[in-house]
Amino acid sequence: MYREMNLYQLTPLVVVFAMLFAACTPAPASVTPADPTATTAPAAEPAAAAEPASGMRTFTVVPEESKASYLVDEQFLESALEKLGIQAGDVDVVGSTQQIEGQLQLNLEELSAPLGENRFSVNLTGLSTDQRRRDGWIQDKGPQFSKFPSAEFTATAIEGAPDSYQEGQEVTFTLSGDLTIRDISQPVSFDVTASLDGDTLDGIATTRLLMSDFGITPPNFAGTLTVADEFGIEIQLTAREK
Repeated sequence: MYREMNLYQLTPLVVVFAMLFAACTPAPASVTPADPTATTAPAAEPAAAAEPASGMRTFTVVPEESKASYLVDEQFLESALEKLGIQAGDVDVVGSTQQIEGQLQLNLEELSAPLGENRFSVNLTGLSTDQRRRDGWIQDKGPQFSKFPSAEFTATAIEGAPDSYQEGQEVTFTLSGDLTIRDISQPVSFDVTASLDGDTLDGIATTRLLMSDFGITPPNFAGTLTVADEFGIEIQLTAREK
């Protein structure tokens, strides 16, 4: 009997336009003819296409080596033993899935540079804990992940990263963006620890959120079970360069 969710997508956009209007007056009857020897100024050369950032590298998530998890506190009350066969007390619940996909684009020559395309998605129907009844309730009642199967995160900014990176170095930074769960999007920041070995990027990203921010009422079964509104997300990520 339970709740929750996980993870990730991204994109910036810019549109600018302007218009000029000029008033004109009638020309006098006598007009000096244009000089036939005059030449027209050559057309401006088209702007050169922007060169891609030299340090930008793209890494694709390896699902079988990655895992997305939610962590939540449940409190089983005195009736839990009779109704559920579970002793009263506090329980730290973890629900996980390896059904995660996405990519990272980072400029390893300048980690604080603007991000490339960084997006992730998690299939929430794959979440499982140590209790089938809890998992079934999450899918079909409560959060109803069977109706809202995808959680998506789009990263838009990286903060606190070092100016440059050397392979094998473990770095920490904050990855900010928008997380969408049950068609509700909220700004989210993940604390990330990551390192690169050859073509493989390994990292762990964590954050704390509220169920109620995504339209989910924390479960409260009188005399049996209560669940905290706050929950955690942990992403253990392995991604390889394309």
